[in-house]
Amino acid sequence: MLVRDAMSTVILTIGPTHTLRQAARLMAARRIGAAVVMDADHSGIGILTERDILVSLGSDQDPDHETAGSHTTTDVVFAAPGWTLEEAAEAMTRGGFRHLIVLDDHGGPMGIVSVRDIIRCWAPALRHEGTLAR
Repeated sequence: MLVRDAMSTVILTIGPTHTLRQAARLMAARRIGAAVVMDADHSGIGILTERDILVSLGSDQDPDHETAGSHTTTDVVFAAPGWTLEEAAEAMTRGGFRHLIVLDDHGGPMGIVSVRDIIRCWAPALRHEGTLAR
């Protein structure tokens, strides 16, 4: 199975000036764990995850003053829609992340694939093979 078959195509795109509270509200409303941060002036495409927000809150930073741009991961590993789920899982394992932004042929975000997406796709196959307990 390929990344294009597992990824979510409904992505939340925010700017670097969104506060962490705004980002958290938008992510919570959509029940997602990551937002694509578009910063045309500086870093290009980055990702803000629920973990980034938790780290900030755990450091007693004010979510109404901290911006997405200050907490965005800009050294991002991107996935291609034609990657296998195994390739995506290996990239996530190597980098220690749970989300990959999937880029289209023009370098724009077309989706996000998460660990949850991969598990959702693999679980039925593993159950069918008898390698996953019921």
